[in-house]
Amino acid sequence: MSAVRVLVAGASGLIGTAAIAAFTAEGWDVAAFSRRPPEVDGSVRFDHVSVDLTDAVATRDAVAALSPRPTHLVYAAAYEKPDLVAGWSDPAQMATNRAMLGNVLVPLAAAGGLRHATVLQGTKAYGAHLHPIPIPARERAPRDDHENFYWHQEDLLRELADRHAFDWTILRPVQVVGPAYGASYCMPPVIGVFAALSAATGMPFGFPGGTIHPVRQVVDARLVAGALVWAATSPAARGEHFNLTNGEVFSWHELWPALADATGVAPAEPRPMSLADELPRLAGVWEDIVAKHRLRPLSLLDVLGRSHQYADYTFGHGLTTMPPPALVSTVKVKQAGFTQVYDTEVTFRDALRTLAERRVLPGPTGAGRMIGSR
Repeated sequence: MSAVRVLVAGASGLIGTAAIAAFTAEGWDVAAFSRRPPEVDGSVRFDHVSVDLTDAVATRDAVAALSPRPTHLVYAAAYEKPDLVAGWSDPAQMATNRAMLGNVLVPLAAAGGLRHATVLQGTKAYGAHLHPIPIPARERAPRDDHENFYWHQEDLLRELADRHAFDWTILRPVQVVGPAYGASYCMPPVIGVFAALSAATGMPFGFPGGTIHPVRQVVDARLVAGALVWAATSPAARGEHFNLTNGEVFSWHELWPALADATGVAPAEPRPMSLADELPRLAGVWEDIVAKHRLRPLSLLDVLGRSHQYADYTFGHGLTTMPPPALVSTVKVKQAGFTQVYDTEVTFRDALRTLAERRVLPGPTGAGRMIGSR
């Protein structure tokens, strides 16, 4: 497939790294933009450029230096404020995210040869963070009337596509799960760290969200990557929005025993607590775990990123009444031809195992005991 080249922007993130692996597996030539190198298997060959996408001049220069010129773009970058949930409604965050996309897409489209761009949104497109949404939420619904950086990016994408005659697709994955760390919305490192700290301190490994158990959806990062490859060349994907999920629903409470088994600790009864508050207080214990199990020299926050803040949100910490469900339909993408699905328990087990193999988390050896992967 030498006639095509994809640029993955935001390449070191959860979706970006999965996209690199998926495109290279299909024979694509891949270029990658991110500040730090993506962590992928050593056999994967791609060209990485270290660049801060908020720097317009540096990004423009990086685009101009690409050779051969990309024919496709996967835009998987996002800027988040330190307070994740509050940042979702912050005009400055919206402006930064629009500018970052423009810093990549404007010079790339102007250079010529761009055939297709894929941009990512999520369930905030339906206003799930602000109000009840239709069950299920479908892509054909009118644009929800609230300020969101998705709309700023989409308007720019449409404008540039019309001007420079390239195709586009927008994917809307729900909560993405994979073997990332140091991220903003990734649960496996939070679960793994919580389990390791529980094993080290005797703290019960009980579901921290309490007694309210909303039905949830997640999507495997590998499924999102597969959809990105599919969308890049499928006529059915042109000019369309698609929701993405694993293809099933789950409850964190029901999944918790499997997570305990995957991390090698004994499950306990639900124990409401704020992981955003409690985990950072055990940073010293984590340092001991790293030394004892010969893990990578990563601090607690190096591993968690800001995902422990998001954990409180997705686990439902502090909920006293059942919130309205926020479920999306994936009929449209399946009817268009992309039919991949994942077992959610397998998704989490695979992510936790991979993080242990990479020596980010201790690996399980049985209930109540954890050791380093090497």
